Amino acid sequence: MDIVRRNNVTVTGQEDGPVVVLAHGFGCDQNMWRLVVPVLAGEFRVVLFDHVGSGDSDPSAWDEARYSSLEGYAQDVLEICRELDLRDVTFVGHSVSAMIGVLAALREPERFAGLVLLAPSPSYIDDGEYRGGFSEADIEELLESLESNYLGWSSVMAPVIMGNPDRPELGEELTNSFCRTDPRMARVFARTTFLSDNREDLAGVTVPTLVVECAHDTLAPREVGAFVRDRIAGSTLVTLDAHGHCPQLSDPGPTAEAIASFARAR
Repeated sequence: MDIVRRNNVTVTGQEDGPVVVLAHGFGCDQNMWRLVVPVLAGEFRVVLFDHVGSGDSDPSAWDEARYSSLEGYAQDVLEICRELDLRDVTFVGHSVSAMIGVLAALREPERFAGLVLLAPSPSYIDDGEYRGGFSEADIEELLESLESNYLGWSSVMAPVIMGNPDRPELGEELTNSFCRTDPRMARVFARTTFLSDNREDLAGVTVPTLVVECAHDTLAPREVGAFVRDRIAGSTLVTLDAHGHCPQLSDPGPTAEAIASFARAR
């Protein structure tokens, strides 16, 4: 398997610069980073890719068993790093890719200079004192709606996830991104995303970590950012004055600066 083709890997920026890998969330692709990349490319070697089943990745590489677990996606990240001989990587994972980055860093910590966890959630389901933002019934209802009518679910949920109702073009962009994803693959990725619980994995992270949360996020309440920060020793929490779950689109300037400042310090 040609890994570069499998994940539609693209590289831009400074050939000899520090490496920043940008990983997108559920229902998205690398295009979601387009407003952040020009800022980073002046200083860093920027590597982008599409998760298998998303964007312009190779659909023939899809395997339901592999991608029914975040471990499969983490393995892809490590294979990309090996293929391109990437070292001292600052890995930026948005949403579910934050936990994918955590798993990759647990497997091969020596490959990573740091992690940036952008709007992360180790578990979306409330559990005792832990507040993930949703009850178990909420998540099952969400998944049942997605599985019965993916396009309809996308048109309703994408604007809610994006937030910023005064900027409807952002919600429309996310809706279109969701709708470009193969529904069969999206259903599997959705279950993997919303039912995974990586809370216990956080304590094993040994690389420098920046947690970036949004002040107003429908998917990841503020308590989640603090939880992740408290569970990863030595990590730092930054709160963007941003609305919604996709600050790389709604507030690209502050998002890019948070990434660059952290990566620069590695």
